[in-house]
Amino acid sequence: MNDRELSCNAGGQFMDRGRMNQNGVVQPLLTDLYQITMAYAYWKSDKIDDQAVFDLFFRNNPFHGEFTIFAGLEECLKFLDSFHYSQSDIEYLKQTLPEGIENEFFEYLGNLTAREVTLYAIDEGTVAFPRVPIIKIEGPLIIVQILETTLLTLVNYASLMATNAARYRMVAGKHVNLLEFGLRRAQGPDGGLSASKYSYTGGFDGTSNVLAGKLFNIPVKGTHAHAYITSFSSIGELKTRLLKHKQTGVMEDLLEHAVRHRGMLSHVLDVSTEESSEGELAAMVSYAIAFPDGFMALVDTYDVKRSGLLNFSAVALALNDLGYHALGIRIDSGDLAYLSCLARETFEKVAERFKVPWFNKLTIVASNDINEDTILSLNEQGHKIDCFGIGTHLVTCQRQPALGCVYKLVEINGQPRIKLSQDVEKVTMPGNKNAYRLYSADGHALIDLLQKVSEPPPAVGQKVLCRHPFQESKRAYVIPSHVESLYKVYWKSGKICQQLPTLEQVREKVQISLKTLRNDHKRTLNPTPYKVSVSDNLYNFIHDLWLQNAPIGELS
Repeated sequence: MNDRELSCNAGGQFMDRGRMNQNGVVQPLLTDLYQITMAYAYWKSDKIDDQAVFDLFFRNNPFHGEFTIFAGLEECLKFLDSFHYSQSDIEYLKQTLPEGIENEFFEYLGNLTAREVTLYAIDEGTVAFPRVPIIKIEGPLIIVQILETTLLTLVNYASLMATNAARYRMVAGKHVNLLEFGLRRAQGPDGGLSASKYSYTGGFDGTSNVLAGKLFNIPVKGTHAHAYITSFSSIGELKTRLLKHKQTGVMEDLLEHAVRHRGMLSHVLDVSTEESSEGELAAMVSYAIAFPDGFMALVDTYDVKRSGLLNFSAVALALNDLGYHALGIRIDSGDLAYLSCLARETFEKVAERFKVPWFNKLTIVASNDINEDTILSLNEQGHKIDCFGIGTHLVTCQRQPALGCVYKLVEINGQPRIKLSQDVEKVTMPGNKNAYRLYSADGHALIDLLQKVSEPPPAVGQKVLCRHPFQESKRAYVIPSHVESLYKVYWKSGKICQQLPTLEQVREKVQISLKTLRNDHKRTLNPTPYKVSVSDNLYNFIHDLWLQNAPIGELS
């Protein structure tokens, strides 16, 4: 057993230097081969002491929107904290890399840590925008180059997932619960766990993923599958019919109560008991006996109107006879707007006829391949759904499956570096920079401003010239009522430098940060682009460097 295996607990969670809950897959070899071959070439070129600055940023907001939620920072810090090539890693690299690499390089890798790295970042859960680096890395060239792929994989999906979840939260509204049901459709176990964590970050209320609940302290929710209903075909299959009264403790026949109520309900709801499924009734009675205080039933296995609602209401009234209150229903197919309205109308009838006012408050959960557009459509139709269970479209981010963060060298040994391209979008903004968010008097974010680190920060009440980085005519003066410096030092000298927030605090940060955006930036259809600018000094710096590095063509 190697040294990394020894540092894993029974659940496969990597524990290094006392830090818990780091994914054991996240280790230095979780990278692209060219990072290590470049490291050797740097080492061979005697660039060990070169100091570099890299920016991690994205070029476009996802989902045709105008904002992105930054997530994954804590996992990046855990990676830096545990960064070390094990002996088995070194042996593997010796076998895998091309022949001729000196042993001294492998000794160098074996001693390599992130101690000399400095990481600046915006706070996790903050709204971020294209071209503004969300992470800035400084340190020796070789180590900060090697970090690239792993940092990108830790940030890309996390930010995409948190953004997707935040968009669902906005269209659903704050009074509707959202549950993540996507584990079975996620891209593997790690994708499933990350989806549960970052959907909660983005504003979901819980998950069906039990392991995510354990690891991240996320509320775990769930009902039962259609298989449970179809596993019963008649009431004769019920092995247990008795349930203890909640107050008196006397054992009573729950099925008997349910059958009696079903007969009365058939007249109230104008549904024949002959049309309803006896097996469904048996399954619901069985489940209610198992969970009398948590009875939530799936009602669309056969027919919601003619069977599901009748049988559920009968069992719920039977539970009421014994001192228990059912929780509600889940609808997993059909016309969700119509069926949810039908269910609410049914519950209101039952509440009035049987004098059980709590029936009006029963929860209606809807699932069935729901996406953002589905919720918008249901809103227009006046649905009565209290909770959405969302899986495939959420966790796979089907509308846009990748964010596209990049990691670019912007300075080496104090000298700026620029990447040019015929595609202006891919031209990098060189040099070591600071980022600021300027706010209006009403508290809304006006614009993000990038400056050279040598420039003084913008001041409240002072006019600032903000320029588009590449379009000369696009510029504006801004007089900020509040200025926020976006970067904090999160890692330096081998230590985490900030008190890391809990997942709950990051979740709250997301909603607080979103409130700083105007509604037109957040709307689903044709949102107003949020402006990202550079200072006049940085603008001139970029374009001077561009001209210096761009080759001059020759016509003949």
